[in-house]
Amino acid sequence: MSAALNGISSMATRQVLSDLSAAWQAQGGEPVQIESVGGVDAAQRVQNGDEAFDVVFLASGAIDKLQAACRVLPGSKVDLMLSSTAVAVPAAAQQPDISTEDAVRAAVLAAPSIGYSTGPSGVALQKLFERWGIADAIKPRIVQARPGVPVGSLVASGEVALGFQQLSELIHVAGIQIVGSLPSSIAIDTVFSAGVVTGSANAEAVQRLLAFMASPEAAAAKRRQGMEPA
Repeated sequence: MSAALNGISSMATRQVLSDLSAAWQAQGGEPVQIESVGGVDAAQRVQNGDEAFDVVFLASGAIDKLQAACRVLPGSKVDLMLSSTAVAVPAAAQQPDISTEDAVRAAVLAAPSIGYSTGPSGVALQKLFERWGIADAIKPRIVQARPGVPVGSLVASGEVALGFQQLSELIHVAGIQIVGSLPSSIAIDTVFSAGVVTGSANAEAVQRLLAFMASPEAAAAKRRQGMEPA
């Protein structure tokens, strides 16, 4: 039996990677074991180089940084999927209007608590709030989810009244309503990519795995999990 490929990913891609890995193995590919943690933590662990990972799945920019630091093999980066940021409220709450940029701004200002992640969408939202000139006004109402904690779970528990996170991380959470994705003028889209970790003894197998994950054959699984092919 082939040795398992050992990977690490951010939480945003855990379900789609599970589906894609199962499909890969069903067609005779090597077993794949992927640990999903907060994206910042995943990048740091690969950067540290203390663990024997074969492949890393993160936002495109994070893969670029690891490649520049020689922790991901040059030329091995593959763009896999595009994930949009959506808005969620508790199941019993009235849905706010998020059809325009002004409507989203008004919803944020009206919300008693606003939640977002430590990942790329959270960083982009902070910049958006600063551009709107409301960052200081809403700061006491911001709840930033701890790494690895889904924003949706905070919305479901009532800790957050208005939550922002990747659609893929919201669609399976009970106790919430997904209002929709952000309007195009302020869309926060993240490309998730992968790369072969420097020092892997299974680089060729990882490259075959990533070619499969980027193929048209993998598109349906990505869409089932609220993503689009990159």
